[in-house]
Amino acid sequence: MEARSCALDILCLADPLAKAEAARALDAAAPLDPDAVLAEPPGIPGRPDRPRLVEHLLLKPPSLRTPAGIAALVHAIAHIEFNAINLALDIAWRFAGMPEAFYRDWLRIAAEEALHFTLLREHLLTLGFDYGSFDAHNALWDMAERTRHDLLARIALVPRTLEARGLDASPAVKRKLVGAGDRRAGEILDLILRDEIGHVAAGNRWYRFLCEQRGLDPVANYAELAERHQAPRLRAPFNLEARRAAGFDEAELAALQTTA
Repeated sequence: MEARSCALDILCLADPLAKAEAARALDAAAPLDPDAVLAEPPGIPGRPDRPRLVEHLLLKPPSLRTPAGIAALVHAIAHIEFNAINLALDIAWRFAGMPEAFYRDWLRIAAEEALHFTLLREHLLTLGFDYGSFDAHNALWDMAERTRHDLLARIALVPRTLEARGLDASPAVKRKLVGAGDRRAGEILDLILRDEIGHVAAGNRWYRFLCEQRGLDPVANYAELAERHQAPRLRAPFNLEARRAAGFDEAELAALQTTA
């Protein structure tokens, strides 16, 4: 099956385990048509009835003094990874006319996000919970909706903004979980951080490709896109080492710290 059409089919799956399994099984060498304009079906992304989605301000940080609190934090990370599967699949099918390597990148990323989700969900089971046991928010997909007609904005504000925030947050979250006695969660977070550096790097690479193609200054254009689409304001501390490894240059890091 053509790879971008396959990505759309997987995006439509509601069952999270079936979606993760299908995304992990994506054929990296499958035929791919970069120029195909695919019709958008109703009801994407497919999602399960649970977790219940609520406003992010209604979600209070869990206390790590109890097993349920530890599980709630692991669940929150699993939910981010489930959304990340959807985001990678969506960018792969939605935007036609890019080089073939662009789509191969996001199909690979979808498979890696599916592995992350699977590891976290399996760990949740050992804690006595499952994906869907706690409420969650929809902020990541909300930004996907806002940028559904603009590839440059999508890349600027999802992988390079929302997913890059994960690079910043990962060390502190790992310390909390390991400090609460959950060493397995810490091991999974190490794997996720390694892979997410590569995911954000892909975002940086294709963002610069599009800026060069359109004659735009990457730093100034990013600021304009963030304001137009109401991206969340990024706050310190920043994981500068991970951001550099993901391809942010010094001018971008300086602008980040100036506006934070």
